[in-house]
Amino acid sequence: MKKIKITVMKKANYEDLIQKYENPIENPCNMVEGQIFIAEGWNKPNGFCDSAWQSLSAFVMTLSHGGQDIYEGWMKNKKSAMISCNDGFRPVSFLIEALEEEV
Repeated sequence: MKKIKITVMKKANYEDLIQKYENPIENPCNMVEGQIFIAEGWNKPNGFCDSAWQSLSAFVMTLSHGGQDIYEGWMKNKKSAMISCNDGFRPVSFLIEALEEEV
C-alpha cells in the first residue's frame, strides 16, 4: 500500500447557519490551513478529525491501493482527490495525494 498525503487546503465558516441552527459546541474544528497529515495506507493519521475521516477514508483507501483517475478525468493529478468533510457549518477541503513511498 502507498502512503497518502492529506493537506488541509481551505476552511469555511458559515456564521449565519451556525447562529440559526447549531447548538454551541466547545471545540468545533482544530484543522489549520496548510496542515499536513500522512496516512500509512488506509490507517487514519493521529490527530485527524474522526468526522472528516468518514468523508475521506474511501478515497484514501482507493488511492493507497493504487487506484487512480477517480471520477474519470476529474483531477489533473490522477493519483489525487479533493474532498471536503461533512460539516455543513464549517466544511474543510482536503487534497489527498498518493505518494510513491510504500507502507
